[in-house]
Amino acid sequence: MTASAPGTTLLVLDAEPLPRLGRLTGRVRVEHADASTLADRLPYADVLLVWDFTSTAVRAAWPGEGRRPRWVHTASAGVDHLLCPELAASDTVVTNARGVFERPVAEYVAALVLALAKDLPRTWDLQREGVWRHRETQRVAGTRACVVGSGPIGRSIAALLKAVGITSAIVGRVPRTGIHGPGDLDRLMARADWVIAAAPLTEQTYGMFDERRFGVMQPSARFINVGRGQLVVESALASALARRWIAGAALDVFAREPLSPDSPLWHAPGLLVSPHMSGDTVGSRDELGAQFVELYERWAAGRPLSNVVDKQRGYVPGH
Repeated sequence: MTASAPGTTLLVLDAEPLPRLGRLTGRVRVEHADASTLADRLPYADVLLVWDFTSTAVRAAWPGEGRRPRWVHTASAGVDHLLCPELAASDTVVTNARGVFERPVAEYVAALVLALAKDLPRTWDLQREGVWRHRETQRVAGTRACVVGSGPIGRSIAALLKAVGITSAIVGRVPRTGIHGPGDLDRLMARADWVIAAAPLTEQTYGMFDERRFGVMQPSARFINVGRGQLVVESALASALARRWIAGAALDVFAREPLSPDSPLWHAPGLLVSPHMSGDTVGSRDELGAQFVELYERWAAGRPLSNVVDKQRGYVPGH
């Protein structure tokens, strides 16, 4: 099948702004759905583009039997929001947006590290209060990070932190050259000044940062999560901050998003809260759209797709 073949239906799970489909415009039948119409339209689609990568509608709407899309692409790195047992067991191919978010997330983590080390949140608070208060801040060169997640994002974080003098140990699902295994995690966390979560959400990683793990960390250490919200037991983190088990934290992802206005995390001491924005930069939506167009043309021409997710593991296997 070619990209201009008649009868090919691309269904988009919408979010604003809508994707720019470039070369596919006028060559592919494009239909749109939201959470309320997705289940009815899925059986008639050849390809599903999950443009609304915050939605869990695919999990609820995916047909167990019968006709379904042959390929699902999500404009995100994580796939836990769409994988359900029926989709995982099917022959539908799932791809993600690997390659778009690595550098932006790494830059965001580096910014958080510097902001926490240099006490920038307190500087901003004092400025608004009109208070001149000289302080000493932490030097980041020579500190150590434990990066949990050995995919492209985790490796990009480690590479960028190296530029400011931070030595990183990366922990992955299985040990290999340059990557530690899960059995080393507690030991590495206990030595780290920065513990950075950048792992996918799987059965093995769900709730992995709990009360025991925060107790392993040094009192001077800080925790950063740019992976998935469910990696962290949020009540345990809030407690660890309140009890001064750790010096501070930054969360960009949460178990439930948006974060509820009455969540105690808003007021946890030493915690920076940001609204799941670490990978989003000016122009990133256009980049995501262009990536999908390239993948679509490979698929339509019968060529192998890149970024294929192992649906049992829940991520794109590394090389």
